[in-house]
Amino acid sequence: MSASTPDRLRMGVMGCADIAWRRTLPAMRDDPSVEVVAIASRDMRRAKQFTDRFGGAPIEGYGSLLDRPDVDAVYIPLPALLHAEWIERSIEAGVHVLVEKPMTSGYAETGRLLALARSRGLVLLENYMFLHHSQHATVRKLVADGAIGELRGFSSAFTFPPKPEGDIRYLRDVGGGAFVDFGGYPVRAALHFLGGDLQVVGAAFRHDHKRDVVMSGDVLLSTPQGVSAQLTFGMEHSYRNSYRLAGSTGRILLDRVFTPPEAHRPVLRIERQDHREELVLPADHQFANVIGAFVRSVLHGGDVRPQQEGSLQQAALIERIQQVALHFEI
Repeated sequence: MSASTPDRLRMGVMGCADIAWRRTLPAMRDDPSVEVVAIASRDMRRAKQFTDRFGGAPIEGYGSLLDRPDVDAVYIPLPALLHAEWIERSIEAGVHVLVEKPMTSGYAETGRLLALARSRGLVLLENYMFLHHSQHATVRKLVADGAIGELRGFSSAFTFPPKPEGDIRYLRDVGGGAFVDFGGYPVRAALHFLGGDLQVVGAAFRHDHKRDVVMSGDVLLSTPQGVSAQLTFGMEHSYRNSYRLAGSTGRILLDRVFTPPEAHRPVLRIERQDHREELVLPADHQFANVIGAFVRSVLHGGDVRPQQEGSLQQAALIERIQQVALHFEI
């Protein structure tokens, strides 16, 4: 591949997913450091629909995208269980990779691909975009400053109503079920606030025996000091998207923590025994932020090692949860 210019990254998009249409591609289009040069799909009509809106050349077939000399980096929003194959093929083709979560389905594969990217001098970044929203830094500072005393526990939920029949999350060998797709959000949030040394106390998964996928579940984690994390995920619930940190003197509550629209101003609640306050935080654009971080890492050598280490910790923890989870057939 030819080198990108010092101030502009030429991106190809591998797959015409809804998240790309609604959130990521608009952020790329609005970033002056990004040029979308091509969008690939298995369906040429679908690729054309995307390029009509976001620019670039429509490409039929993911491999054809990697044959282009004008693609310096790719964004991969393919179904989860296709990620590893196309990350590796992209790295072998000499391009940087921004991939939707989860990077792969396992710790060993994640570590191998990160090592491969480093050996080629390429950036490989997993898009847990919520980590790039400023609201979470505000929460961490409040906790560090003692706003709720000593931290005693963390809880988080990310749940959806049932998806339409045929949704990829119901397909075992493509989407992989609820835990693979979005159960990782509360797990990553627990790592973000409690650190990387989390132990798995237990987990209960509701398993659809006809589809052979996990539909929902609960996970209990703990730090070595006994600070617990209670996590809920699922696609057979009312919608929830929140976390709560409990301390010795109060608690912090925040809603819409994983997928806030860019114009949303988060409302952070602090509750103590005799006190309650609400802080309205600034709006932030987490998709624009992650695109910016990726571009800086490629063009200017920005350090993505902390995020890559987080991806490894996440993959290891996900595996441990899956190993101990009790499955209840439904």
